[in-house]
Amino acid sequence: MNISLNGAPLTVPEGLTLFSLRERCRPAADVIIAGGFQTSADRPLREGDQVVFIRKGEMPSRQELESMMAARHTPFVHERVKKARVGVAGLGGLGSHIAVMLARTGVGHLILADFDVVEPSNLNRQHYFISHLGMPKTDALASQLHEINPFIEVETHNVRVTVENAASLFAGCKVVCEAFDQPQSKAELVSVLLQDLPGVQVVAASGMAGYESANGIITRRQFSRLYLCGDGASEAKEGQGLMAPRVSVCAGHQANMVLRLLLGLDEP
Repeated sequence: MNISLNGAPLTVPEGLTLFSLRERCRPAADVIIAGGFQTSADRPLREGDQVVFIRKGEMPSRQELESMMAARHTPFVHERVKKARVGVAGLGGLGSHIAVMLARTGVGHLILADFDVVEPSNLNRQHYFISHLGMPKTDALASQLHEINPFIEVETHNVRVTVENAASLFAGCKVVCEAFDQPQSKAELVSVLLQDLPGVQVVAASGMAGYESANGIITRRQFSRLYLCGDGASEAKEGQGLMAPRVSVCAGHQANMVLRLLLGLDEP
């Protein structure tokens, strides 16, 4: 019977159980993950099982670490997302959180573009820290992503994304996330991506300001290759700012839609 143990193929005899495999291979392991689920119960091994044994506090090899990071995913998801190329245009409250979620999900190649630097007013909702103040957002975010997941490729472009350069920046991407602040810039980017990159799918956002119920933030399929996340109404204005909870919820919707598209699930 063939299984995977800590990312490596392994042939085991019929009738072997999770606990007996642990005794044979990793008796000091504290955590057992089988089929994407952490378990404390023994069961017989099955053909094709993906098993990970972890000893808390122990630094594993590179192959084992990548396997362990992906172990909590649904089986075979990691293989799909690792091959993907995804772009994020704008690295503010939406884009920085989207990129972090996609890195944790294991998306293999991220293309990040933003012209700005980290400044103090960003810290209320964007995925940056005091130590990043004054740094280009591309550099600050790339350093975080490599700390989160050293097994992905992060390509950065410290430029303003425009209708003139958007297609060249994100050429080859399966999905691009629009994460701008200004409505006109959002509309222009979406338009040029759909027009100039026929194979790309775009995940955009509109409406996540303030502190109303986050339940109003949803994902809609607007056109065949355009998905829109947000409540579609709440704009940032005087008396209604952008705050971490709803911005992060909207970013989560965008990242989740990206994942669904990479897995071939085209409905929100």
